Amino acid sequence: MTDNPDLVIRGGSIADGLGGELFEADVAIAGGRIVEVGRVSGKGAEEIDARGKLVAPGFVDLHTHYDGQVTWSQDITPSSQNGVTTAIMGNCGVGFAPCRPSDHQRLIQLMEGVEDIPEPVLSAGLPWAWESFPDYMDWLSQRNFDMDIGAQLPHAALRVYVMGERGARRDPATPEDNSAMAALAGDAMRAGALGFSTSRTLNHRTSTGDYTPTLKAGEDELTAIAGAMHRVGRSVLQFVLDQARIDEDLPMMLRVAEKTRCPISFSVAQADRAPRRWRQTLDSINEASARGLSITAQIAARPVGLLLGLELSRNPFQTHPSYREIARLPLAERLTRLRQPEVRAAILRETATATDDPLFFRPNYDKMYLLGDPPDYEQPPEKSLGAQARRQGRQPEELAYDAMLGDDGRGMLYVPFLNYADGNLDAVHEMLRDPHSVPGLSDGGAHCGIICDASFPTYLLTHWTRDRSRGEKLSIPFVVAAQSRKTALSVGLYDRGVIAPGYKADVNVIDYHKLHLHPPKVHYDLPVGGRRLLQQVDGYDATIVSGVVTQRNGAATGARPGRLVRGAQGSLH
Repeated sequence: MTDNPDLVIRGGSIADGLGGELFEADVAIAGGRIVEVGRVSGKGAEEIDARGKLVAPGFVDLHTHYDGQVTWSQDITPSSQNGVTTAIMGNCGVGFAPCRPSDHQRLIQLMEGVEDIPEPVLSAGLPWAWESFPDYMDWLSQRNFDMDIGAQLPHAALRVYVMGERGARRDPATPEDNSAMAALAGDAMRAGALGFSTSRTLNHRTSTGDYTPTLKAGEDELTAIAGAMHRVGRSVLQFVLDQARIDEDLPMMLRVAEKTRCPISFSVAQADRAPRRWRQTLDSINEASARGLSITAQIAARPVGLLLGLELSRNPFQTHPSYREIARLPLAERLTRLRQPEVRAAILRETATATDDPLFFRPNYDKMYLLGDPPDYEQPPEKSLGAQARRQGRQPEELAYDAMLGDDGRGMLYVPFLNYADGNLDAVHEMLRDPHSVPGLSDGGAHCGIICDASFPTYLLTHWTRDRSRGEKLSIPFVVAAQSRKTALSVGLYDRGVIAPGYKADVNVIDYHKLHLHPPKVHYDLPVGGRRLLQQVDGYDATIVSGVVTQRNGAATGARPGRLVRGAQGSLH
């Protein structure tokens, strides 16, 4: 019995985060914690009528790139608009601490190249009020946000900090380098890092084309760093691998985990060139788990899809000589030229040329779609531009060209390049169901002009539990547990992700039947007017962080109770 709770959520349909059946109950909150679930007789200082609504724990997004945004903004959008109440940043080995002043530009170029966050935005927005990782954490701890933020130590920053130019050019680390990195990693853990992240993919390059400094880091280096962190406290090793090298790199990462007893977490996706390799990878994870290793596969909730357009970072014609002549013109001027018959004819006559851009794929119009409104991320092959063009007796390039000219030059094309080898999401369904997987890879805060996947948590509910028509669905309790409790546990946050007495009062009140994602649109709201893709979301009646309403009916309340999370929280038992 709670006499005077701060907030009572009345009569909602509770998905408690533990995976059990929905049940109707009130939820009482006091002092930032859930204090009662059931029939609450005491009147709250504030009350929310949740009758007919879904009440779920706040979502935990363990794969974001808000490392820069948290330094210039207190609102961690778009994730906070998608029910996320805790976001983990510092993934893929990229971030901004530790960093010497002489390396500021180097780390900016790496983040720009890997995560498509424009250099002018980072240069204007980052205050660089730190050098060491503990300094960065201390500085962030003085700020407040509309959600909680957790940080990981990024390998690229650490390697360059210790090894300088040798680290940047991917030289092997010496024993002395390893000792120095290990010591700083231990300091990062004591400062509250939740883990350590690294990348071994050729797709991760600086904006000048150099590969990420961590690409060839040796097993001895990774073992020294992960071991030092895990000796200080519970730490997770997050990494990203190339599909082509997974047979070599995954066994190495498993050896690191075995030697250090450090939990590991990495992204698993379906690639077109090896459409069943993800199954082999999950089988390897299950075998390793049976040996006692702690392993989590991060699964994207839908295809990892590129958005192409004239207002975006890439489009199908960007390597055509006639387009390159006008590519740097302002959008309005480019539109005028693109509408001229002779310009159109020249561009359509030309073909795409080679480029070393890892996110530019020679156009395959049988894997290119119009996203639509509402956006449809699981379209059948017959809806592709290639199939439409054949039915119309036209060239698919014409359809793509005209589509991008639509909406005053803001039309977008959608190219699913991971998780769509079969032309459906059946593989994703199987991946999400795996006992060692969690939803991940939303990349909130990153890929500002080409990918818009921070809406993954909302998509899990709309598509997978309600709207899917081309295959099996998932239950609401399963999806909520996966995106709240399971993700929280994977990074050592035992105090959240459950609606039960004693847990942190991070809660979503959702009008499930009205939950809806709008098509992505470009906004110019980053520092110096920088561009990013955002999706409007309808259906979140309230998002609550530490007992305080931060979002109400799709609008921010201005409350910012979120804080930097320092280290593992609570206890598993």
